[in-house]
Amino acid sequence: MFLNDDFLLTTEPARQLFHEYAAKMPIIDYHCHLDPREIYEDQPFKNLTAAWLYGDHYKWRLMRANGIPESHITGDASDYDKFLAWARTLPKAVGNPLYSWTHLELRRFFGVNEPLNEQTAPAIWEEVNRKLAQPEFTRRGLIRSSRVKTICTTDDPADSLEYHQLLKENEKDFSVFPTFRPDKALNIDAPGFPVWIAALEKAAGLPVTSYAELLEALKNRVDFFHESGCRLSDHALDVLRYRAGSDADAQAIFAKRLEGAELSAEEITLYRTELLTKLIGFYHDKGWTMQLHIHAYRNNNTPMFQKLGPDTGYDGINDLSITESLSSLLDRAECSSGLPKTILYSLNAKDYPALLALMGCYQKDTAGKMQLGSGWWYNDTRNGMREQLTLLADNSLLGNFVGMLTDSRSFLSYTRHEYFRRVLCGLLGELVERGEAPDDTALLGQLVQDISYNNAAGYFGFPAAE
Repeated sequence: MFLNDDFLLTTEPARQLFHEYAAKMPIIDYHCHLDPREIYEDQPFKNLTAAWLYGDHYKWRLMRANGIPESHITGDASDYDKFLAWARTLPKAVGNPLYSWTHLELRRFFGVNEPLNEQTAPAIWEEVNRKLAQPEFTRRGLIRSSRVKTICTTDDPADSLEYHQLLKENEKDFSVFPTFRPDKALNIDAPGFPVWIAALEKAAGLPVTSYAELLEALKNRVDFFHESGCRLSDHALDVLRYRAGSDADAQAIFAKRLEGAELSAEEITLYRTELLTKLIGFYHDKGWTMQLHIHAYRNNNTPMFQKLGPDTGYDGINDLSITESLSSLLDRAECSSGLPKTILYSLNAKDYPALLALMGCYQKDTAGKMQLGSGWWYNDTRNGMREQLTLLADNSLLGNFVGMLTDSRSFLSYTRHEYFRRVLCGLLGELVERGEAPDDTALLGQLVQDISYNNAAGYFGFPAAE
């Protein structure tokens, strides 16, 4: 039966593990793109399209693949017409995780059990919109109903973090912590780099006219983020290249950029390598976890990028070599300040064996110090999750895994944690059935609860709730 209580659970051990152990665990969503201001202001959604389709480039890609005009995706069509366009697309998405996620969200949040299609769309629109107008369906209401205990947003070093502070003072059911994402500091070749430097100066209250002052300002912001509860950093390393240099080299490149001169590819790589190495030292000193998101291939459609900007559904997967540059970066950090706890994600699943092999070279002191990140973006499908879990179990310790995250801008995406837990329990159940794992509910149940929640709670070391 479609999305029944046992969907994805094809063995009795899997069903027992999910229903008795996984289902009741709360959620730590340690990487997402929710807006802390939206969480704090806690406004109701005006309709289902606002909650579901705004900013969701996963859905936009499928709608484009179905020939839906852009006016009904990101354009000026009414919200109802955009919803109908999604309802017209969804029946063709059987087998895509969005088909399951969409219906899970309708069921878990709104009690709607009918499949969404053109015929059922009008009634579903009316029913869900009535519920969205009720107080328990605000942003924070949806978080509470999903039993979320911790959320980590993604924040620029120049951000004020004012809404994190307001949430700390006003929200007691869950915690919202910032994540330090200094991509704009590393992307020295970006057109807006001088403007961002001015924003950093204002946030830090320090001049940034040299590379040394840049490091001082970033260290200032790391301290500020830590005081605000931050325990993770994050980096989008779409292209990972390594070129060692010196502080003097980095200073010369920084000064050249502020003077408006064009930088060579070698200069850009050297600057990024040197600055990232320094940042890794900051993270180690604070006891943070560093996340490296590697091998997205951005903005492939130039006309649509010019029209809509980034993160609108036109990114792909990079297939460059990863081992040599990543090994050089990790080894240099280990030789100097020491590596912090690190989560390695790649958008290209072919990189998993190489990442797992490198991880094993740097494990020490902390259980699961080096982590293979959960199936990300194009890989957070049933098959992608299974591949990530299987390779992790093959090459490391599955029981130390810190589990799932949403990586989402949607307040309805927490059902992805349920989906992941079902995949996990399904995989373990199959191991039992094949005789590769003991039929020991207590042993496997503890492992499931650890991966679902406990490992993340211990690994990241978030500040205790007051």
